[in-house]
Amino acid sequence: MKVIETSLPGCRIIEPAVFGDERGFFMETWNAARYGELGLPDRFVQSNVSSSTKGVLRGLHYQWPNPQGKLVTVLEGEVYDVAVDIRRGSPQFGQWTAVLLSAQNKRQFWIPEGFAHGFAVLSERALFSYMCTDVYDKAADAGVRWDDPAIGIDWPVANPSLSEKDAGAPLLAQVAQERLPVLVA
Repeated sequence: MKVIETSLPGCRIIEPAVFGDERGFFMETWNAARYGELGLPDRFVQSNVSSSTKGVLRGLHYQWPNPQGKLVTVLEGEVYDVAVDIRRGSPQFGQWTAVLLSAQNKRQFWIPEGFAHGFAVLSERALFSYMCTDVYDKAADAGVRWDDPAIGIDWPVANPSLSEKDAGAPLLAQVAQERLPVLVA
């Protein structure tokens, strides 16, 4: 397994060992001991799968309080996956990083607690898996506008298909301070 650091401390790209032949492949998508040795979570409490079509953009989502760290994987298709540091007190506040995740490259992306997360589907369809460090909490559910000019994400989709919730999300500067995560030293 190979771990690649990104421009945002804590956000990591994981390239699992893949074993394959003409019949197909096998890869380990999470192992508490192995991932824990790399400083990644050794415990997840919720696992989700979503299916989306080309041009769908989901995000930027986060929870506060009760933040979730997410280990994301694309099982089918291809997505442009983004993490934004929204932790109060962080030197990287408002900065973003992105990775191309696909069924072909088999990469995973670790988004720690305190980051907003979103993705845009580039293939005709994408099957997206994410394991979370905390359960979904509707009262803590929050979002930041996907096209916030102060963040400046360079999305590879011109006119994305958005949910009403995502289309109406506030700009980062409009989010009340108490609704933003805090940098934990």
